[in-house]
Amino acid sequence: MAEPEAVRLYRTVRLIRRFEERAIDLVRSGAIVGGIHPYLGQEGVAAGVCGALRADDIVAGTHRGHGHVLAKGADPARMLAELCGRENGLNRGRGGSMHAADFGVGVYGANAIVGASGAIVTGAVWALRRRGGDQVGVSFFGDGAVNEGMLLEAFNLAALWRVPVLFVCENNGYATTMPVDGAVAGTITGRAEAFGIRASVVDGQDPEAVRDVTAAAVARARAGGGPELIEARTYRFDAHHTFEHAVRLDYRDAGEVARGRSRDPVTIQGDRLAADVRDRVDAEVEALLAGAVEVALAGPEPDPAGALDHLYASGLVARAGSH
Repeated sequence: MAEPEAVRLYRTVRLIRRFEERAIDLVRSGAIVGGIHPYLGQEGVAAGVCGALRADDIVAGTHRGHGHVLAKGADPARMLAELCGRENGLNRGRGGSMHAADFGVGVYGANAIVGASGAIVTGAVWALRRRGGDQVGVSFFGDGAVNEGMLLEAFNLAALWRVPVLFVCENNGYATTMPVDGAVAGTITGRAEAFGIRASVVDGQDPEAVRDVTAAAVARARAGGGPELIEARTYRFDAHHTFEHAVRLDYRDAGEVARGRSRDPVTIQGDRLAADVRDRVDAEVEALLAGAVEVALAGPEPDPAGALDHLYASGLVARAGSH
């Protein structure tokens, strides 16, 4: 029997929260090299958006992309193995935190290039439609991307060609350490409206509100209504990147962080469930992630001799001595 929607949304936000907390532990232990960009606090956006999509719809995300990958249905064990750089990862350890992809569930990749997901999804969904499909695509990006020419070009083409793509801006208030008010003239929704794209704002801390707004936008796009933009106003609870745990950058005061944390998407959605249901889901998530950690850490390290494999789509072999 299918789970009620409220339970499914809670399961997703809880899974993302505990996955990220486990990943931070693995960064501290050295199992994940180089650190990650934690998604803590923004779980309601990924859960709500992906909860309104079909299995064959596609998404592409950002450097802060673990939540998008998990919410779309990727295996947490293989995702964690990917972060650890293991051969049993989603991309055999070659994508890592910022480039994880799983085409099997419609994840066309997290992306470290700011604003790149807009162009990727617009092109991919246009191609799928040309083949006769009715898929919808979602491009996740942050407030720091809204001044990038690449994203604005994607807006333009999506509007001209009426591509069924949903542009989701996760406005957490900061582009790394730059407050959005100091970087964005006008409004985020105004960027899309300038291209004739319908735009709306939603409380990104409420998974059900995000799901409802997304479901309506997806239905319009699938029916031929063209692209839309949703600005999901959210808050990043943790560091921009785990390196901040060591360097302690000072750009948000404690009062602001406390106010942001007071509206926790996990708590908001959890309060909609009976306590016994919530406890059951929590236990199932813990068991799933305990197994995921074991699978990830047991995965084989990659062979350095194959470091240049798959570098060229043609299968061209790199020159001798370049290893």
